[in-house]
Amino acid sequence: MRLKNYSGIIFLAAMAFGCINPPDNFPTVPDITYESLEYVPTNGQDSLIFGLDFRDAEGDLGLSSTDINPPYNAVTYKRDLAGNLITYANRPIEAPDYNPIDWVIDPIINNQTVKDTIWVEQNPNQFNIFVQFFIKRNGTFTEFKWQDPPFFTTFNGRFPRVLNSQEGQAVEGNIKYAMLSSGWESIFRNDTIRIDVSIQDRELNRSNVVSSPEVTLRQITRPGS
Repeated sequence: MRLKNYSGIIFLAAMAFGCINPPDNFPTVPDITYESLEYVPTNGQDSLIFGLDFRDAEGDLGLSSTDINPPYNAVTYKRDLAGNLITYANRPIEAPDYNPIDWVIDPIINNQTVKDTIWVEQNPNQFNIFVQFFIKRNGTFTEFKWQDPPFFTTFNGRFPRVLNSQEGQAVEGNIKYAMLSSGWESIFRNDTIRIDVSIQDRELNRSNVVSSPEVTLRQITRPGS
């Protein structure tokens, strides 16, 4: 039986890219096209793998593990009018109940561990690939929001830097973005789903949005899995 503890959902980015001699009219804002969607069940966490092709004039795509300062910081710590961090014990009436998106426990702030639960605001620019899920019900697609209860998570993530050399080189290539979960089949079953994806460069230019076809997990299961 599949595990139904979705708090363990994680994501994994993997990519392959190729540099060619591109034309001079490559876009400054990343341009992407849909390439593939594949479901790979395993004995552990199953993979839902979204493939896309990209073009970019400057090659400033991807974030490294050291890209953690603004504008790529993960969260902003909310403060009261006096400039104090807002703790869960002293939260105002408009603050949300505890959840792992709006609150962090024992964060490191200014190189010091704060032994408390602190109210935060997530920074979307910590990510460079953005994923939305949609389920078709009665002929209409409705967004399946992972950030809502009971999951409180996201499949937005990061892919690594495309170029290790100096920036300013036009590039094109392919990204394979694998999202891992033990709950795909339990959640989506035989539903018709669609996945929308966009990416962002280091100058925070957001690409166009590309959509997968309308599919079920069975239709996109890798042969032999």
